[in-house]
Amino acid sequence: MSGQNTVYIYSIGVTPVSRFPKFPEGIAAPFPEQPGSSRPTDDDPTLTPEHYIHRNQVARKGRGAVTNLRGRYETVSREEFDDGWQPLPFSAGVGGAEEPGEEGSEEDDEPARLKTIVTEETAKSIISRNSSPDLPFSLSLNPYRGCEHGCIYCFARPSHSYLGLSPGLDFESRLVAKTNAPELLLRELAKPSYVPDTITVGINTDAYQPIERELRLTRRVLEVLHDCGNPVALITKSALIERDIDLLAAMAAKRQAIAAVTITTLDPAIARTLEPRAASPARRLRVIRTLAEAGIPVSVSIAPVIPFVTEPDLERVMEAAVEAGAGQAGYIVLRLPWEVSPLFRQWLQAHFPERAARVMNRIQDMRGGKDYDADFATRMRGTGVWADLLHQRFEKAGKRLGISHRNRAFATLDASQFRRPLVAPTVREQLRRNDGQLDLF
Repeated sequence: MSGQNTVYIYSIGVTPVSRFPKFPEGIAAPFPEQPGSSRPTDDDPTLTPEHYIHRNQVARKGRGAVTNLRGRYETVSREEFDDGWQPLPFSAGVGGAEEPGEEGSEEDDEPARLKTIVTEETAKSIISRNSSPDLPFSLSLNPYRGCEHGCIYCFARPSHSYLGLSPGLDFESRLVAKTNAPELLLRELAKPSYVPDTITVGINTDAYQPIERELRLTRRVLEVLHDCGNPVALITKSALIERDIDLLAAMAAKRQAIAAVTITTLDPAIARTLEPRAASPARRLRVIRTLAEAGIPVSVSIAPVIPFVTEPDLERVMEAAVEAGAGQAGYIVLRLPWEVSPLFRQWLQAHFPERAARVMNRIQDMRGGKDYDADFATRMRGTGVWADLLHQRFEKAGKRLGISHRNRAFATLDASQFRRPLVAPTVREQLRRNDGQLDLF
């Protein structure tokens, strides 16, 4: 994209820390509404949304988050304040990398743009497993951490806290690429213990985000799955998926590939602020048409549904997607886990201040009075009368259009044609076999 710079930082053996300390005594946990807190007495009852939301929230062009909100594992909080000596420059907060020559000044109408910084990681494992009863898959693979699309509602934003980075602007500007993902996948599939099953690619962060155009990790992952006959499911907001139609069409012919395209709204102005670096709604409809014409089963994911923002478009999105060739549809009510809640509130204040309170009130109506409830039975749909009305609208529109729920597409995939690859042993494995000794490391 023009006017956007990407900086690549090459490193070897970068692995995330697996354990993190709790908040020390005297440091308030910043998200008292979140479920699962083992020490609710540590929450500061005086902490309110006003602590992280200001009336003069200003959005950055091409970025979803408004600030670099500190992660929940940080023990130090930094805040700018006006001491009266000089005007405050726009800033990204801790960790932001501003483009040279674009520092904020009194004459600036908007904050300085941020560079995208990519760090290469040598991952130790690549397939994630889950047993969530509300998900239609148990295996997933994510070639990247963070996502340049910058969707403000992304449920994966809190994962950047594990890296010591902010779930805000850092999540969309400081990315991690798992450069050995294809090789790791090949070794996973070669293990005798691996049971063939559908692998969902890009479920946390979009596997076709802008940096994929150059790094091609998703393409190489698909080549492995194609060669081994392992079923794959993809979900994306990017038109880059069209690049891999040759692989996907061949797999779809053997019932080994399905795809979903996320469309939250047909309004390009709203989409530009909600998902600033994703393809436009019109372009995503073209992607659905292109995939369908290539014989690839494609569905539309209307996720998330945001009351009074994208919710009025629900039926129109379904109609447009079906006209383009979508065979299934699904929806998810807005989820606000951990840091996503204050980040979304900031976004509302920056883009829709006149309806911010109304939106949050309706969200809390569907979440039992809270910003979010992580219960498996309700986290995707919500509860209460408004959630029921939304479900009725979706079901009636689906019946009228003659489409089924997208989760049913997973049942059509065939893993019986899986071919286990032969992988040469590593140097360590060869030495272990020659020595006849166990390697504790």
